[in-house]
Amino acid sequence: MKKLLMLLIVAFAVSANADAQGFLKRLKDRAVDAAKSAVENKVANKVSRETDKAMDDVLDGKKSKKNEESDDADYEDSEVGDDVQNDTKNVKSDFVRGSVVMFEDDLAGEQVGEFPSKWDLVRGNAEVAVINGVKCIEMDKHDCWIAPLVKGGIKNYLGDVFTIEYDMLYDDREKNGASSVEFDIMHETERRDNELFTITYSLSWDKHTFDCCYCLTSEPSFTNKEGHASSNAGPFNDARWHHYALSFNKRAIKFYVDGRRVINVPNAKPGAGWVTWFSNGGSKHTYMKNVVIAKGAVELYERNATDIDAKVAAVEKAIQETGKFVTNNILFETGKATLKPESMEEIQKVAEYMKKNPTARFEVQGHTDNQGSDAINDPLSQQRAEAVVKALEGLGCDPFNMRAVGKGSHEPVADNGSEAGRAKNRRVEFIKK
Repeated sequence: MKKLLMLLIVAFAVSANADAQGFLKRLKDRAVDAAKSAVENKVANKVSRETDKAMDDVLDGKKSKKNEESDDADYEDSEVGDDVQNDTKNVKSDFVRGSVVMFEDDLAGEQVGEFPSKWDLVRGNAEVAVINGVKCIEMDKHDCWIAPLVKGGIKNYLGDVFTIEYDMLYDDREKNGASSVEFDIMHETERRDNELFTITYSLSWDKHTFDCCYCLTSEPSFTNKEGHASSNAGPFNDARWHHYALSFNKRAIKFYVDGRRVINVPNAKPGAGWVTWFSNGGSKHTYMKNVVIAKGAVELYERNATDIDAKVAAVEKAIQETGKFVTNNILFETGKATLKPESMEEIQKVAEYMKKNPTARFEVQGHTDNQGSDAINDPLSQQRAEAVVKALEGLGCDPFNMRAVGKGSHEPVADNGSEAGRAKNRRVEFIKK
């Protein structure tokens, strides 16, 4: 009986082993067939793709449909294939700070824990703090509205051509609720919530939506914001400092994050007076530093460049014929060396000429009328000439090729007895040396 039982066990083991070997052989054969099929499909797919691409090249002038779609990609470069080159990147990084700084605060000398001395509180709470050894403004996480004190707190310092820059930090890596930020440009007669235009963004999640609501040029009021533009970018809630910048030029709103443009509005209503920042609703504080407000802006995009060329040609013609370019269109605030925003168009065309002629050297002369004493006018004309040189330098001109000279009222070109004559005497001359 025992021998019979042993024979049955051995027979069963041999049978099982044979079945297992057969199963493994069948599995191996199937794997080989699958691999062979995959290779064949891959080759076929590659041939199909290359055929499609060749047909696209023939039909579309060597430009595939994929490339055509990527040409319209705006900010979301991560969605564009690595093999596609987006040539708009540099165009979207065109920010240039205005040439005349009217407000700048690096918080040097401020006392930690106190309200920053160059700012005003609209609502809520803010104070000077230190993040990683750097002083900054800590905006309360529940509700904070602040505004810079420019020229003693007046509400009409921005004008129609200006830039504003600031750095901001927020930490929402845990995704537990971040602040919403409003960056508001106000008309001088309006109060909070009646903005000329506003840029809002929430520092939460991985993509942030930047919205710009603005008054249309056709609107009679400075508060009825029917225009709207938006863009997605981010993340900027990673506990790192990020740089935000705004350029406004007569009608064009451009907003940048870390040097990259995310908002581009071509036609908005002018009339900016002052600016505020508003932060609320977050689980942590929002931090801000390095605020700079300046006159001047990114050059206004004109669809027809012939007007700009004609203006530069006028400068070139005057210098060729007389050895100098004289202008009464560079204007200053009364009794000061502060350039008015409308002066930047004239300075821009002089800058374009100088950059086209990089070896030419100039004496930049400031002239005044005879209103006031020489003790006032002489240094004032020198300061104004220096302001023009600084503006040209900010536009890319070589300071080595320029020398500022103040002439006061000593070289009039018209009768100072009339307002028309005095206006002609208040001028800037660019003398080629």
